[in-house]
Order: sequence, then structure tokens, then C-alpha cells
Amino acid sequence: MLAKRIIPCLDVKDGTTVKGVNFVNFKDAGDPVELGKRYSDEGADELVYLDITASLEGRDTFVSLVRRVAERISIPFTVGGGIGSVADVDRLLNAGADKISINSSALRRPQLIDDIANRFGSQVCVVAIDARQLPGGDDWLCYVKGGHEPTSRHLLEWAREAQERGAGEILFTSMDHDGVKHGFACHALRQLHDSLSIPVIASGGCGAMSHFSDVFARGMADAALAASVFHFGEIAIPELKKYLAAQGIPVRQDI
Repeated sequence: MLAKRIIPCLDVKDGTTVKGVNFVNFKDAGDPVELGKRYSDEGADELVYLDITASLEGRDTFVSLVRRVAERISIPFTVGGGIGSVADVDRLLNAGADKISINSSALRRPQLIDDIANRFGSQVCVVAIDARQLPGGDDWLCYVKGGHEPTSRHLLEWAREAQERGAGEILFTSMDHDGVKHGFACHALRQLHDSLSIPVIASGGCGAMSHFSDVFARGMADAALAASVFHFGEIAIPELKKYLAAQGIPVRQDI
């Protein structure tokens, strides 16, 4: 069995790492380059950097940040936020990113997934999906614009289409669980696992080490992404990996 991946996520706003609850109420979490270096040294498997403002004015600033991150860390990292073209992808990969994450732009123009996969390979293309559970059932509705605008697309059918178009991974964030630390959306993650053949990254809701073991054992996620529990020192990555190994969950421990 492949090792399960632990992925700290750094939301970047105006050059600073921030963290919110349910996609709002952000607070400062530190310098994104220094945090990334620390996580790399502590044994994180990958990192994700998201430009959550993604303004045209800030694009050059974010590319500069990607370059600085690439100079300091020794693990793969994904970048996302406001990526709308193959040219955007090319610029970020040239700055040192290993993968890119697309969300709203892919829902607006699904062909973008094909274009990126055909130009750079599926391994570069992570399709992020932000979704809320609809009342009274298992269905989830996808959102765009940083979780502010609902779409007509549903989680499972959109994830399957993204895979068919060439996505290499799906990064699913439960907006209902984001930042509240009650655990991941394991039932929906298991549905994604059963519906797809590409890796699924879980995001939203982690508050304890047991939530990681739960999302791997019950949710069948291939990787788990978290932010505040790492940024604010609530969970240390080396201790988390020791805990998971003791639970019989395969993880990379090489620090």
C-alpha cells in the first residue's frame, strides 16, 4: 500500500499565511516561506500554497513567493488561486512549483483541465473542489469564488468528469467542516474513493490526530491536508506520523 501523505496547507493573503473558519474570519498564521521550510524539515510529504486573494495586482507577488519557496524546501508543493490559463500554469511551474491546483476556473471552463493535462501531464493538475452538503441527503453542491457562490454542479459527477478530462488528483474541501476541527467529511471522501481511480486529498475539519487516522481508515483518503493544527502548534508532524504508524497506517518517516 502506498504511504499516506500529510500535507500542510498555507493560505496566502497579501504575502502572509492566514487561516479562517468556514472560509471567513481569517487570522495571521506567519510567514509562508518560513512555515513551509519548517514543515519540510519536520517531515511533511508535500505542501499546498493557495493565493486566496488571487488578484491581478498580486499575481507577480505570488510568483515571487513561489520562487522563494522553491529555493527553501525539499519536498513537492502545489500552488493554486486564480489560475485560469495554460500560460498561468507555465509561469508557476517555471517559478518552481511541482503541481497546480485549479477550482473556479475549471468549473467555469472544464476544457482547462484537458489543456493543462495535455500540455504538462496529468500529474501536474490537481482539481480542487469546495462543496457543501445539501440538506437531507448525501449530495454535495460545488461552490466557486472562494466558497462564496454556489454552482449547479454536484461533487461526485464533477469529480468524475475532472478525472476523465485528465486531472491527476482531486482535492476535496468540505466547506461545512472547514476550520471547525470536528473531523473530516469521511463519508463523502469514501464515496469519492469508490467513484474514482485517481488519488483523493481530504481537506476541512481536522482538529486531532485521531481525525487523520479516521480519514485514512474510514474515508480511504490518499492524503490529508490541514492548516491551523499545524500553523498554531496543536499537532507536530513527527508526532502525528509516529501516531499513524502505530495505528498501522503506512506513512513516510525518514527524518
